[in-house]
Amino acid sequence: MTPQSTSPFGARLRHAMDTRGPLCVGIDPHGSLLTAWGLNDDIAGLERFTRTVVEALADRVAVLKPQSAFFERFGSRGIAVLEKTVEEARAAGALVLMDAKRGDIGSTMGAYAATYLDKDSPLFSDAVTVSPYLGFGSLRPALDAAAVSGAGVFVLALTSNPEGAEVQRSTTADGRSLAQLMLDHMAAENAGAEPLGSVGAVVGATLGDAGVNLDINGPLLAPGIGAQGATPADLPGVFGAAVGNVVPSVSRGVLRHGPDVAALRESATRFADEVRSAVAGA
Repeated sequence: MTPQSTSPFGARLRHAMDTRGPLCVGIDPHGSLLTAWGLNDDIAGLERFTRTVVEALADRVAVLKPQSAFFERFGSRGIAVLEKTVEEARAAGALVLMDAKRGDIGSTMGAYAATYLDKDSPLFSDAVTVSPYLGFGSLRPALDAAAVSGAGVFVLALTSNPEGAEVQRSTTADGRSLAQLMLDHMAAENAGAEPLGSVGAVVGATLGDAGVNLDINGPLLAPGIGAQGATPADLPGVFGAAVGNVVPSVSRGVLRHGPDVAALRESATRFADEVRSAVAGA
């Protein structure tokens, strides 16, 4: 399947995970990392950094996840680099997950959807992260746009930051946690999809036992591998029977090996192999 395939995102992601390995690598060009690579924290450094990551990984990892904020901080020139990054990564066969965590209502949510999920947009991505905490129904413009374009949406559920628990673990009127309510909405969106739905959840790999039902028939993006302390061996304990649908996300754990292309590739391959082993042994 090519990045231009008309297959739904869930099917394309399942194929990419099965053939390239279940790994997402973040593209997070923050200033300290650019400095560690011997680059200036400017547009030239940003371009060199992202070009190197795409060259090293886009033809071999399942998913690349640019963090929009680290490009936006450079204004219009940074957005231009982001557009090029998305284009080149998809052309090399990687699925691009735009980590933007957008969340709003009505026409504003519709505008975000048009930015990332409309095939005519220069920032069109295979999927985008969104926040449901204005109510799951506020995501309808993004969900509908993704369905039209064959893209995916990853919805924040249980995030890896400790502050998230005060909202996500709070109890709703019917006794469910707010996170479980959101997961149940995602499961409803994915009902009947094969081999995998296109509405995913973001669930931190650092949580220990997640304590929720993760059977949403969709992908589970798991940040926290590497620098945040989680390892591939932790995944079965967090995700249980749903571990086969997990897309572990690692950023600094891979990117710290740059700018050497061979070292970046070796690190990504090692993480993917460790994830395969952990899932196979679950």
